[in-house]
Amino acid sequence: MVPPPPGEESQTVVLPPGWQSYLSPQGRRYYVNTTTNETTWERPSSSPGIPASPGPHRSSLPPTGTINCVTFPHPDTMPEQQLLKPTEWSYCDYFWADKKDPQGNGTVAGFELLLQKQLKGKQMQKEMSEFIRERIKIEEDYAKNLAKLSQNSLAAQEEGSLGEAWAQVKKSLADEAEVHLKFSAKLHSEVEKPLMNFRENFKKDMKKCDHHIADLRKQLASRYAAVEKARKALTERQRDLEMKTQQLEIKLSNKTEEDIKKARRKSTQAGDDLMRCVDLYNQAQSKWFEEMVTTTLELERLEVERVEMIRQHLCQYTQLRHETDMFNQSTVEPVDQLLRKVDPAKDRELWVREHKTGNIRPVDMEI
Repeated sequence: MVPPPPGEESQTVVLPPGWQSYLSPQGRRYYVNTTTNETTWERPSSSPGIPASPGPHRSSLPPTGTINCVTFPHPDTMPEQQLLKPTEWSYCDYFWADKKDPQGNGTVAGFELLLQKQLKGKQMQKEMSEFIRERIKIEEDYAKNLAKLSQNSLAAQEEGSLGEAWAQVKKSLADEAEVHLKFSAKLHSEVEKPLMNFRENFKKDMKKCDHHIADLRKQLASRYAAVEKARKALTERQRDLEMKTQQLEIKLSNKTEEDIKKARRKSTQAGDDLMRCVDLYNQAQSKWFEEMVTTTLELERLEVERVEMIRQHLCQYTQLRHETDMFNQSTVEPVDQLLRKVDPAKDRELWVREHKTGNIRPVDMEI
């Protein structure tokens, strides 16, 4: 950004004390309060006796604000943003902002919350497998005790038809023991093992995903720091140019027109550097935005897949249980009813409502 030629605006417009006008590289005029460093596109009020307000007013609010190096539209100036998936409570629409750490240790990225949910899901899946393993052990012990009892010699001396009936009672225990052994074997192969082995390398894959998104955020922070540095450099160049121009006009210095031109070139270069840094920042944010959408949708798909897998194998568990003991169906029916009501989309909605960090998506930074 460069200032206008000397006297261009001062001859036609009287600015309040402390205000200077400049031209952006695109030729658009803006105004800087040299006392408060306030910048605005609107010409400050020049009403006699009324100084310009040192703070921003509604008409001069910046279109964007920055939080943790991510630029968001200013709430007072932004148009309403449409959700990426307006018919769903999708991960890709509600985790753009960071959230305060409950322990008070800074903030947690919205994406980190999604990763934590995924890893918690993996842990829950593992614990379900361990639960089924305990169930198998109970079945095996029960079958072993039934088989042992069937060999008991008590009342073996009973004679006649009653003796035959008694022998059949004991034999039925052995048959029941065999049924429970088959049930435990199927539980191991069809429920416990699949639950334990589903996505064996999931934690490692999630770590790669975490590093990838975190690296993009680090790049964004680096680009943001470069923008701030360039913005500071531009301000210094503008002040230097302004000072030399004023000194020449009031003849307090022997600075020549060549000095002024040199200072103006440096100011222009600083403006170009700022534009370049902003462009690089916007490119980095665009890349992060794209990866966030792609990755959160993949996490959403993986969560649905995990829930459906568990539901399927728990249904298999209840089916095996029905086959093993039809007389005990009433203890399993409540499980069947709840499994039929499993709804990943509804679960996701409830979870998102509770944990969402913000549905406002980032936009490009503006100078």
